[in-house]
Amino acid sequence: MIGTSLVRRSLAGVFEGHAGQGVAATLERLAGSPPGALAVLTYHRIDEPTERSWLYPFLLSATPAAFERQLAMLADHFQPVALGDVLAAHRGGRALPRRAVLLTFDDAYLDFRDHAWPILRRAGLPATLFVPSAYPDAPAGGFWWDRLWGAVAMTSIRRFDSPVGPLDLGAEPRRRAAARALVEHHKGLPHDEAMASVERLVARLGGAPAGPTVLGWDDLRSLAAAGVAIAPHSRTHPLLTQVHPGRLPEETTGSRLDLERQLDGAAAGTVFAYPAGGVDDRAVRALAEGGFELAFTTRRGVNRIGRSDPLRLRRINVGNRAQPALIRAQIAFYTWRYHRPGTEQPSRNENRGVPPVSSSDGKKPPVRQQRPTARD
Repeated sequence: MIGTSLVRRSLAGVFEGHAGQGVAATLERLAGSPPGALAVLTYHRIDEPTERSWLYPFLLSATPAAFERQLAMLADHFQPVALGDVLAAHRGGRALPRRAVLLTFDDAYLDFRDHAWPILRRAGLPATLFVPSAYPDAPAGGFWWDRLWGAVAMTSIRRFDSPVGPLDLGAEPRRRAAARALVEHHKGLPHDEAMASVERLVARLGGAPAGPTVLGWDDLRSLAAAGVAIAPHSRTHPLLTQVHPGRLPEETTGSRLDLERQLDGAAAGTVFAYPAGGVDDRAVRALAEGGFELAFTTRRGVNRIGRSDPLRLRRINVGNRAQPALIRAQIAFYTWRYHRPGTEQPSRNENRGVPPVSSSDGKKPPVRQQRPTARD
């Protein structure tokens, strides 16, 4: 059987060089450029693989050099827009330009300040940074997936009995596979149970490296003053599908209030990104009741402002093998897939993404849940 990773590497290779640009251009001609279409790209970390190697490697989106090439392509073939432009279009004001693309960065890692923002600023392109508000200036510890990877990467243990079975922690590729399996396992657990399990595993493996990984409030204030849109990404970055319903307002509206207080009202507080893409009807309802206007998932696709569900907007994740032509091709493919005749997404007038309180027989409707993807 051909492995998924091999297929991905092969497809990535197709889009290198002039041949890939030709494929992308052909897809763009088929897709056209429907009015109101918005492609949203998701980045996590922009860094060299050898820098901050204790951080979970599967969230490395691009090296600085690769990111610079991607931005050059986007400037040549698309119309990068600011979050304010998207909000204005959503509110019925200024329409988006054709081939609009929004650049988003999740989790507010330090490398946004060190690498991504300097490159964006030189290119004159806007960006949106989604911040889990409990992490800036918090005591060193970092995100749980980074702690788990750090413990796996640094341990002297070679065979390890884990919740997903015996793990081989020999060569680095096996450690990477083990860490990924553990991360995916813990995403499927109730949040509090998952966090307790992670801490037990880290302790059994001998601990994890400590150090700052997330931007501090002073950094975020400087970025906001420079024009970066800062928006909430929850407080503690749980999958909202895995927390008690009573905690949802704290993680959604609470994060918004944190940012507005720390940034003196400069935050884009009515916009949200679901942590790890975990969204269900309960989470959507919490955002609607909290006054949020837009929310981004990790479900792949291209949106149509005015037609797509504003609280379940789609994004395209940028992985560390993504050539510029592959990004072009993905945007074209998803534009064609979701916006060709007969495939229109729900209108903003169809409940604005909010599920009904109850069905006609008085029973609660079933919860629609989006499972996070392996890349989230």
